[in-house]
Amino acid sequence: MFFGLTGRCSVLFLLAWRLAGQTVGAPVPEPVPEANPARPTVSTPATLTPVGYLQFETGAIGAVTSPEFGTRISINQVTKLTVAPRLQFILMTEPYVHSSNEKGLNKQIHPGEVFLGAQAVVVKGVGALPTISVSYVRRLYESPAPELDLGTFRESGTVLVSGEARGFHYDANFIVTKQTDGGVRRAQLAQTLSISHPVGKFTVSGEIWHFSQPFLNSNAVGNLWAVSYPVRRNLVIDGGFNHGFTGTSTHWEEFVGFTYLLPRRLWR
Repeated sequence: MFFGLTGRCSVLFLLAWRLAGQTVGAPVPEPVPEANPARPTVSTPATLTPVGYLQFETGAIGAVTSPEFGTRISINQVTKLTVAPRLQFILMTEPYVHSSNEKGLNKQIHPGEVFLGAQAVVVKGVGALPTISVSYVRRLYESPAPELDLGTFRESGTVLVSGEARGFHYDANFIVTKQTDGGVRRAQLAQTLSISHPVGKFTVSGEIWHFSQPFLNSNAVGNLWAVSYPVRRNLVIDGGFNHGFTGTSTHWEEFVGFTYLLPRRLWR
């Protein structure tokens, strides 16, 4: 009797030990983090994407009437990877650019320019304190395709500020770029301010931006409105339009795209 009871207790103990070992040792899948879209506004958020996850920001832009073209249709791609809580690398490409002049002639198709950059968080926001970051971007490939009113640059530096105030989210950028034309170099100064607010499951964004145009002795100023919708935590779709106010601004731009965060970390 004693042996039978002891044996049964031993079997129950072993089964419990195995189950407990499997529960503790079994890998628990990580929840998919939220994407951190920078598109479709001109402003870039100071906050970074989740560490170890690739994020893709893909979209198409149709633009009409600008100093360099009559119509311009392009596909743009921004790939981001945050390698540490305060450091993120950025690759910006434009695989396809189709343009024509004001009369619909001189049609051209080119790949756009390629840029590589990094963004680092200087101050991590807490409560009312905003997040402050700095970024540096360098051009790797110069394209013959006509540019938007912002022009093209060889390299740029940006101070980025993002925060929350009275239920609104804001992103402000202060940008300095180096532009070149025929061996002549000029500095371009720019400021952007984007403010967004949730409306149900949607997020509505309004933005005002200004870029100096050193080779035109003018300024490009515009206003942008966009709507985004999170299909899933890691997938956000967006669309909107931009209107230029000055004679050397692109008159109208319409855009649509999405931000997708790969659901698996590249490393633990």
